[in-house]
Amino acid sequence: MVRKIVELVREGNYAAEIAVEMIEDETGWSPYLSLADARKLDAAREALKKGDVAAAARFGSVFELLPVSA
Repeated sequence: MVRKIVELVREGNYAAEIAVEMIEDETGWSPYLSLADARKLDAAREALKKGDVAAAARFGSVFELLPVSA
């Protein structure tokens, strides 16, 4: 079975919501990501780490995180 979820990737002051598919089966490795989805998450994380918001936005929605003073 394949289930669509949204993973949150955070690096520094940025976060990205990336849509991926979780694969569930009867193996001991379940649930797991496909290799393509894992690489997509890694690419988005690397882009955020470099501050390349445009590159990260190719994979999903990107947000800038701002501290809140109480």
